[in-house]
Amino acid sequence: MTRHSRDLRSQATQAADTRDTTRVEGSDKRRVLVIEDEPDMVRGLRDAMTFEGFDVLSANSGREGVDKQRETPAHLVILDLMLPDINGFKVCEEIRQFDQHVPVLMLTARSQEADKIRGFEVGADDYVTKPFSIGELLARINAMFRRLDLAATPAAQLRIGECEIDFKKQTVTRNQRAEVLSFYEVELLRLLCERVGEPVSRDEILEKIWGLEAAPTNRTVDNFIVKLRRKLERDPKNPRHILTVYGFGYKLVSD
Repeated sequence: MTRHSRDLRSQATQAADTRDTTRVEGSDKRRVLVIEDEPDMVRGLRDAMTFEGFDVLSANSGREGVDKQRETPAHLVILDLMLPDINGFKVCEEIRQFDQHVPVLMLTARSQEADKIRGFEVGADDYVTKPFSIGELLARINAMFRRLDLAATPAAQLRIGECEIDFKKQTVTRNQRAEVLSFYEVELLRLLCERVGEPVSRDEILEKIWGLEAAPTNRTVDNFIVKLRRKLERDPKNPRHILTVYGFGYKLVSD
């Protein structure tokens, strides 16, 4: 058992001893799939999340994780980057082929920015760098579920240039071709739409969408802006609708 795994199990036990939390029973439970090959890490995560009221499934390889998500879809996936068969990047890519909406939280022992950027590019929504605390992980999970709940709230359609945005279906349609928006893309676009024509700072975007407890970075916002431009702009390198306000943030121009 690694020191980090021992720490996680200890934190989970302490949380169970000190909190007075009403558990969620039955079909209302949120299902979380943990794709992780270290048994003690899985046990520590399972103990903590089960106490918080989550229904926890696990897979100890990338292929098993992909199969489980296809057969018994979870509401959120916790995905280790380093797995015995295929890495987490490949797992995330394969999950995204059949499930565009499930939030994916990547676990990584690497701190290099390039790995985090690649994670976002293949479809991850957030990441935690090992070693991490149970408190940090649960804060990120809860923040992601809050975003998911907001994204599911019915909303009217909106037109931006050549694109038709459907917040309820989480799609953007241009030239009769529809693309799926992730829940973070939906919330980012929703915030920019609420302030159309006005600059919105990176700090405000981070606070309102990711939450301060998730400790995201300005690069997180930039990466999702790049994704939105690819889907909304005729020429993403020369955007007409999602504009950069240098040194500050971004603004949306709908016409």
